[in-house]
Amino acid sequence: MIIVSGYLTVDPTDRPHYLDGCAEVVRSARAAPGCIDFALGADLVEPARINVYERWATEQQLHDFRGSGPDSEQATAIIDADVREFTVLDA
Repeated sequence: MIIVSGYLTVDPTDRPHYLDGCAEVVRSARAAPGCIDFALGADLVEPARINVYERWATEQQLHDFRGSGPDSEQATAIIDADVREFTVLDA
């Protein structure tokens, strides 16, 4: 399993608009083969932060979906990001 976790930073006044623009990406991700969970959400403490959490069955399925990431308008709205990918090994 692959977990993608971290956060994006956007202008706090733009965060609601940014998240509204992500709704279709979330729907598409959740319908994609191998997606176990996909969530983007406003941080409860930091007004500029958007939390990212994804779980995928395989790395290949994650990368097959990756072309469906933020469009150019969304990408330019990101001021900073710290999002990392982790491989979970079965115990």
